[in-house]
Parts: sequence; C-alpha cells; structure tokens
Amino acid sequence: MEQLDKPTDLLQQLRTFDIFQGVDDVALRWLIDQSTYVMYPKDSMIFRNEEKVDHMQVMLRGGYVIRRDSEGRKQELGIWKAPYVSGVLPFSRMKETLSEGVCIADTYVLLLHKDCFVEMVNTSYDLTQALVAVMTNRVRDFQQMRLMDEKLMALGKMSAGLAHELNNPASAMVRASRELHKHLVQTPERFKSVVTMRVTPESVDEVNGVLFDRIKYAKDSEELSLMEREERSDELTDWLEDHGVTELDRIVDTFVDYGFEEQHFEAIAAAIPAEAVEPVMWWIETNLTTETLVGEIQTASGRIAELVKSIKTYSHMDQEPSLDMVDVHEGIKSTVTMLTHAIKKKNVTLCKDLAHDLPRVKALAGELNQVWTNLLSNAIDALPERNGDLIIRTFQERDCVCVEIEDNGPGIPEAIQSRVFEPFFTTKGIGEGTGMGLDIVRRVIDHHNGSVQLESEPGRTVFRVCFPVQ
Repeated sequence: MEQLDKPTDLLQQLRTFDIFQGVDDVALRWLIDQSTYVMYPKDSMIFRNEEKVDHMQVMLRGGYVIRRDSEGRKQELGIWKAPYVSGVLPFSRMKETLSEGVCIADTYVLLLHKDCFVEMVNTSYDLTQALVAVMTNRVRDFQQMRLMDEKLMALGKMSAGLAHELNNPASAMVRASRELHKHLVQTPERFKSVVTMRVTPESVDEVNGVLFDRIKYAKDSEELSLMEREERSDELTDWLEDHGVTELDRIVDTFVDYGFEEQHFEAIAAAIPAEAVEPVMWWIETNLTTETLVGEIQTASGRIAELVKSIKTYSHMDQEPSLDMVDVHEGIKSTVTMLTHAIKKKNVTLCKDLAHDLPRVKALAGELNQVWTNLLSNAIDALPERNGDLIIRTFQERDCVCVEIEDNGPGIPEAIQSRVFEPFFTTKGIGEGTGMGLDIVRRVIDHHNGSVQLESEPGRTVFRVCFPVQ
C-alpha cells in the first residue's frame, strides 16, 4: 500500500457513486478531509484473512477478487470493482475479515478510520444513512450468497448419495442382463436336446409341476445356513452322478438355491425315460437360471424406481407448493433415503422409533424436508467414524406432533448452545458449513407456528421439533 497526495477531483469521483447521490458537497468534503488516499498495486492484498478491520474503504478506481481457503485450495467468491464501498461501516459489528482480497489492477482507495464514525453521525445524517444502506445491502447479498451455498452443499450431498445408491442397482441390472443374454444363447440347444427325447405331455406336466413348486418355494423360504447348503449340495451331487448327469459344478448350486431335495429329483426321474434325465435336468436348470437373472433385474429396477419415488417425495417437484395435511413420516423416510450414503459411509447405526397413527400436520412438505435434511446432516456430521448412533423418534404430545433427532456425538458446548440458530454461526471449518442450516430450520419452524428445542451434553444431543396438529 502506498499513501498518495489527494487529487483535486476527488469530489467529482465520489459523485459517480450511486449511494452518494443524496449527500451534499459539505458532507463529501468532510469525508475526503478525514480520509487517507492510498494505492494498492496490482496483485497485492487489499486485506488478509482474519485481519482486524479498522477502516471503511471507498474504492475509487481498480478492483479486487475475494478468495478463501477451502480444503487446501483457494476458492474465488467474486470480483468487486470501483466504485464500491467496503470494510467496516457505521453501526456494523464487523471485527475481522473472513477471506482475502487480491487487487486485479492498481486500486485507489479512500480509507476512513472507524473512530470518525461518531463525528460522521453528528456531521451528516444523509451520509450516515447512505452508508448504513450499503451495510444493509451487503448483509442481504451475503445472506443470499450463503443461502445459495447451503443449497448447493445440500444438493451436492444429495447428488453424491443418490449417485452411490443408484450405482449398485444399475450395475446389478447391467451384470444380470449380460448374463441373461449369454444364458439365452444356450437355451435353443438345451430345448432341442429335450424335445428329441419324445417326452409325453403328461410327463412334461409332472416336470413343470415340480419346477413351479420349487420356484414358489424359493420366493417364500428362508436361506439355508452354510452347513445346510454343503449337506444339500453333497446329497444332490451324489444323486445326479448316479443318474449320469455331467458338469455338476455348473448346475448343482442352482438346484440348492431353489430348495431341491432328492425326493424332487426322484419325482422327475419317475416321470421321464432314464435317457432323458440329463437333458431334462439341464433344461430345468436353464429355466431356473433365467428366473434368477430376471428376478435380479426386477429387484434392481424396483430399487431404482423406489429411489426416484423418494426423490419426488423429497423435492415434491411434481406438486405446486401449498399448505397440505402432511405425514411427517413420509418426509423423514425420503430424507433418510437421500442420506443413506452418508449413513453407510460413517457406519452409523440408525434406529427409528416411530409412533403409530401419528396425526398429519398442515404444512409445506418441501419446507419440512429442509428441516429433516439439516438436522439429520448435522447429526451425521457430528458422529464419529465408528460406533455412531442416530435415533429418529416421533410421538404426539398434547396437540402437537413432535420429532426428535438424537445422536451420541461429542455434544454442543453449553457456551454456544444459545447461538446455534443464529444466521452464519457455524463451528465447522471454511468450506464445510455455511452457518445457515439451523437458521433455515428455525425460520421454517416459525413459519409453521412450531417450536424447536435443543438438549446437549457429551454423548447425547437431541433436537426436538414440534408442530401443531391444527
């Protein structure tokens, strides 16, 4: 920074500022007389992160880019160009900077020390009012920017979780469809080997009876233990070897999966000629494998459909926003679905203690989902990588529906518990939180005439949200 002599046209330069249009020349000359005129060279810092702020800066020429550290790299927040007023302002509580400013050109600035603000109030009400308006606009713009950051961060978490959740069923569908294609190529040969056996229609009916019975059994039965599978596999292998069936390693596991026992093989063998046993067994295995692969595709596609439904329920993107009778369980369920990836990533144990026959509340469902998202996300973030417990509890208390979200994290220090709902207040590092999440929770709850309470101690933190039924 280089201090310079004040040029004679400073008054004309200040007149180019929109905010000074209603300020008389006497007040602007006072501002010039009380200020220091300086120049910051290009690429130099006009302010540094966590630097004490003592001056108001009236930028006459030039500009700077604001940067902050985010996960070890510099993140640019925007460019501010002259004419512009920054720094500490009258009645502002600003004490230090939260980022750094780097000049993009030689930047000429009038610096006014904050000690002059009391005299400014007594000198010119219009000048003071103009600068207070700058502060108000700055707070509004900053709040909008942080709200956008909050939404983008939430969207990023949801997108990452959704991509992870969709990847598993999508991969299963691709894998099963490939296997099904390779499998169906072999089907004509298996079918030809069966029809050449000249099996009677009655025999086919008996074989199909066993086949369909085993398919139904597999859908309704529990899985065998590892020891039971081994015993069943040995039993079926011995029977198939005794009846001349080859390549047993490729088919016996399928029969075990569908609950075949020796008695089922005996029923099939009794219905067909001895020479037809091997081709019929291969034909049955072909049908069972096809059933398995189709079932995998159905399960995977059903999971994708559930995720899409959860997204629509969570965002209510197919509905107009309006107050409606809302089941809070639906919103909580869809929000948990969106956060499943984060829950799994931290190995969190999730427990749901949900009340039956819980009344609906009149609310905007999309706004309630913002409440669940912020409270659950904060709870998950607070939990350790292992042994984390998250409890979602719902109940009715008099004429209110209440939701409690409890975690066994380190807790919130008592000294800051009264501040957690303040806008921009956060205990997270830069780039990890905006300080707007709980402010959004508070404003949504106020909008719905509800209440929110916090109880916290090491090992137990509970947020209780209550909404009136009517």
